[in-house]
Amino acid sequence: MRNGWTRRLWAEVAGIYSAILQHPFLVGLTDGRLDANAFAHYLIQDAYYLHDFARALSVVGSKAPSPADVGMFARHAVGIIDVELDLHASLLSELGVANSDAVPVAPTTRAYTSYLLATAHGGTFVDGFAAVLPCYWIYAEVGTELVKRGSPDSRYQRWIDSYAGEEYQTVVAEVLALADDVGRTLGPTEEARARAHFATTARYEWMFWDAAWRREAWPV
Repeated sequence: MRNGWTRRLWAEVAGIYSAILQHPFLVGLTDGRLDANAFAHYLIQDAYYLHDFARALSVVGSKAPSPADVGMFARHAVGIIDVELDLHASLLSELGVANSDAVPVAPTTRAYTSYLLATAHGGTFVDGFAAVLPCYWIYAEVGTELVKRGSPDSRYQRWIDSYAGEEYQTVVAEVLALADDVGRTLGPTEEARARAHFATTARYEWMFWDAAWRREAWPV
């Protein structure tokens, strides 16, 4: 169990995380029953998301309080492009998706990335950091939980393993350590605003998986 600010942050979203683990998309990853078309939808939308998440990290990093923190966010932005997007491209190829660019950005993807970028650009370092933190953290927790269950589908297992793996878990531990350091410096108003950003993007994490489950498209 974590201590400090991150413990308080997680308490804010414990119910959201529980709902994420119970969502049929994630249940389907581990029992192997998830429709491959829903997984492909998720991967395509997540590729769009990750491009903008990397941009958001670059902006947040540019406002970071120390050169070491600037470097950390820059490394993470590069890692998304070099590692996570490569995994997505490989899985999409296995799923027979040849031209993912032909699929439009879905409403939830657009809403989530717009919120991240607006907060990163328009807010303080703490605002932006709080907004990007759930993506790091929830994926680490999901990976840790789902790897215990495993999956009979090798494609789903590869996805699970990537977020349960030591490399990704080390990245998230680094980010959470910074969050606890930052939390000790916050006054009540700034801390409350940061918690609100954190809770909002945690909700978007649930919505993102739900949108993939529904294979969300624009209604008009």
